Amino acid sequence: MDQSRLPGFYKLSVPERVNLVRERGLLSREDFQVLSTGAHTLTVARADKMIENVIGVMGLPLGLGLNFLVNGKDHVVPLVVEEPSIVAALSSAAKLVRAAGGFTTRSTEPILIGQVQIVDIDNSATAQAALLQRKQEILNLANSLHPKMVARGGGAKDIEVRIHPAADGRRDMVVLHLLVNTCDAMGANMVNTMCEGVAPLVEGITGGKVFLRILSNLTDRALVWAKAVIPTELLAGKGYDGEQVRDGIILANDLAVCDPYRAATHNKGIMNGVDAAALATGNDWRALEAAAHAYAARGEHYTSLTRWYKDDQGNLVGTIEMPMKVGTVGGNLQSNATVALNLRLANVATARELAEIMGAVGLAQNFSALRALVTDGIQQGHMTLHARSVAVSAGATPEIFETVVERLLDSGEIKVWKAREIIAEVKNQVQPEAKTVAHGFEPVEETEYATGYGKAILLGEHAVVYGRHAIAVPVPMAIRARAEESNDGTQLIIPRWGVESRLHPGTKHPGSFLQSLELILQRLELTDRPLRIQVYPNLPRANGLGGSAALAVAVIRALDRHCALGLTDQQVCALSYECERVAHGTPSGIDNTVATYGQPLLFQRGEPPVVEPLEFIKPLPMVIGLSGVESLTARTVGRVREAWQRNKQLYERIFDEIDALAMQGIKALQAWDLQQFGELMNICQGQLNALQVSSWELEEMIQVARANGAVGAKLTGGGGGGAMIALCPDDPGRVARALQQAGYQAMETRIG
Repeated sequence: MDQSRLPGFYKLSVPERVNLVRERGLLSREDFQVLSTGAHTLTVARADKMIENVIGVMGLPLGLGLNFLVNGKDHVVPLVVEEPSIVAALSSAAKLVRAAGGFTTRSTEPILIGQVQIVDIDNSATAQAALLQRKQEILNLANSLHPKMVARGGGAKDIEVRIHPAADGRRDMVVLHLLVNTCDAMGANMVNTMCEGVAPLVEGITGGKVFLRILSNLTDRALVWAKAVIPTELLAGKGYDGEQVRDGIILANDLAVCDPYRAATHNKGIMNGVDAAALATGNDWRALEAAAHAYAARGEHYTSLTRWYKDDQGNLVGTIEMPMKVGTVGGNLQSNATVALNLRLANVATARELAEIMGAVGLAQNFSALRALVTDGIQQGHMTLHARSVAVSAGATPEIFETVVERLLDSGEIKVWKAREIIAEVKNQVQPEAKTVAHGFEPVEETEYATGYGKAILLGEHAVVYGRHAIAVPVPMAIRARAEESNDGTQLIIPRWGVESRLHPGTKHPGSFLQSLELILQRLELTDRPLRIQVYPNLPRANGLGGSAALAVAVIRALDRHCALGLTDQQVCALSYECERVAHGTPSGIDNTVATYGQPLLFQRGEPPVVEPLEFIKPLPMVIGLSGVESLTARTVGRVREAWQRNKQLYERIFDEIDALAMQGIKALQAWDLQQFGELMNICQGQLNALQVSSWELEEMIQVARANGAVGAKLTGGGGGGAMIALCPDDPGRVARALQQAGYQAMETRIG
């Protein structure tokens, strides 16, 4: 199994990611429990033993760089970094290089240099010769101070003696270099001790005075090399052919080779990845930075640490050469439990192996940055992330955060001052019914945006796919969109869902969002017209609330409005159904129908479907609860279909029973018998559980809702996670609060 390949990892919730890493064998049972409970996090008490004047602990995100294949071995790379896009960029680059055979790396022995400065010497050349003549005596004394390191194959291995000519009438300065193999330790304290220990002997040999005795962070005897060979066909995309991307990367690197101003930014990008891995593994990122930049400046001028060129077969070849002195044992492992956990995750046997992986990380980060620069530009795909960071800096609170981000992007002024201005505006606009706004539904002017409605199915999930009836209602959460002309190609931007993509004609676009948009543009004959489509979802995706259908309807209507196409509701509904087929494979058609018409209805699949609008005596008092677990409807529908194919007679009977519940539900609503309708919901949940589309989170939420006064509670939509609904005629607030106290999101609402 390719342990570092975890497709769709970014789509999962944090607990699901931890579970998947455990399933792949990357975490032991003990590490899984520690990571799941947060017991690895550095405590204030432990921190107080590490540095002085401790008053607290600052947290940073810990993520995984995926897809790394280094010297034929799979690795995930733990990364600690606060800057958005670094983890995603690394994983993407590693995936591409993996397809080309992965990274090849090599390294030198982990040699650290200790410096002993000798001054007040009468004859520097004589002192140099004397030190070299007595080299073995100096090494023996140094190694006597750390016999255990020598036993492990390390210790002081050699010396060098350098003479620095006198200046301002002073005598020459002699510097002894003690070259020490520190094995798997970082070794700073050990080397400093050795330098201190040999100082009296050095003074006796030279007749001079020893002044400084300390390690050097220019670790140019602990070098790492990494290489990637990438065929041009793997570079094609985003509207560019592989040769264009290859030649662009080479040209961009050429500037970094000859121009220190470009090289500084170029190398900073390399260190974005190296430093993140260093922090995660408890290594001294400051020392690595100093060594890298000093090494880049060792020639006539400061230059690039990487080289990119074309080989005889036309492949793009990238190499990196840089100092990389790291350790895998030492004090940090004892003082910070996260470091030890991360080293186990990285699956490294020695410090040299870790150094080589970090060299591959540096090369991957450099490739990712250069590819972005020479295609869409480094800012493409990052503006949403930048807006989110600015909103945090400006103090946007959780309940208004996404709105602030969207309005920042709308304004084009992604600055802290603008974010603060928007925060003030949003706070002033909050209505007395702020409870609804706080849970993700913000009314907007219909004249400005096109709308696609979310939905909840009261009765009839899954059976509706097989021609049975279902009762569906719009929920007070919708997706809104608008379109405008673009001078930079066709773009789809969905800030809340982290989507910021550009379509390129003739290019196959992965992901249902872009595939659906491509389909819409083709059907509406707009593929040659550059448009910017901004989407504002007040609806969580992959939660069984019709997000994909609402998205399609909102986008279609936004294009219809901007381009004056004159589409009818029937045409909007039909086109959004085609998009649903892209998203779910075999949809019933109920989601796109509710998304289009935005009213309660009784639905039965067919050609054409039977749609009967419903009118309630008054709105239903409901609570919508979110499990926090995203669920793909296509997956649960597929599981039910497989079971149906194995035992059609049994499953047809279950579908008939669910259909009967829906028809009884119509009568209960007509009589406004909410107690009866709630009972029907509870029975339907039992049937859905029999179809194995529920989950423990949904079951817990349902039990909490019923225990706190809901007369009926069930999942809604595909199941497997996502959302539940509860009918609460007496006290919906009590049910919502109970769900929130249990750790779930919940919203009171009135439907119909």
